[in-house]
Amino acid sequence: MAQTYTYLALGDSYTIGEGVALTAGFPAQAVQRLRNIGHAFTAPEIVATTGWTTDELLEGMRGYAFLPAYDFVSLLIGVNDQYRNRPVADYIPSFTQLLQMAINFTGGDTRRVVVLSIPDWGVTPFAAAGDRQAIAAAIDAYNAANAAVALEYGVHYADITSIQRLHGHESAWLAADGLHPSASAYATWADVLTAIIQKVIHT
Repeated sequence: MAQTYTYLALGDSYTIGEGVALTAGFPAQAVQRLRNIGHAFTAPEIVATTGWTTDELLEGMRGYAFLPAYDFVSLLIGVNDQYRNRPVADYIPSFTQLLQMAINFTGGDTRRVVVLSIPDWGVTPFAAAGDRQAIAAAIDAYNAANAAVALEYGVHYADITSIQRLHGHESAWLAADGLHPSASAYATWADVLTAIIQKVIHT
């Protein structure tokens, strides 16, 4: 009998898909893609809330009833730490703790953990009155930090920031709030995640 996989997505508004239907967020789109190519998956389990920082995600996880283990876990967190102008040095310990927990959820199998880079909200209409260059520099610093931690622990790292910077200002890539991604934008993230998970399943 074919295995049915489980997937846990940890994060903030980008993970719950603020402004789009639940089925349009990147976790749900990735699972649907994987189902379409013949892999049995339960619905993605999402632990995320709009506005959460790393420490708030940690706190939210303390009161959550998790399964004993998951086949795959993704982690996308940090934009709200940056938005609140917190130093990167304060982000690293809490992000590292979250990544360690994500790895533990897979029974220590780092191949089954994916860190997604933080999108640059500075390219969106929401940031029109802000310093876009300063926002970009801060996002780069945060992503350099989470990428270094991901490399240290040997998990997958998905750079979604590059493509989001190219198209994140376009109406087709935006939800109605002019800040969060649209279903079409999340589809590109789902493509990246699907490719990683599919490769792991076949190895």
